[in-house]
Amino acid sequence: LAGTRIIYDRKFLLECKNSPVARTPPCCLPQIPGVTSPAQPSLVKLGELKEQNESEETLPGEQPYNPRQ
Repeated sequence: LAGTRIIYDRKFLLECKNSPVARTPPCCLPQIPGVTSPAQPSLVKLGELKEQNESEETLPGEQPYNPRQ
């Protein structure tokens, strides 16, 4: 059995690129950060970074480490 082959010309395909339908993601597309949606750091990592920054803060009267001195 031979099927029907659909052939699109270049002009039609270039016009489809600017179609509003082509700019709308499918309704059932999964939300995968960094793939189908912008990358967002997880809340767990943000909490870890906050704890790390707080532990690196200097105490009053203590000189911060400066490798250029």
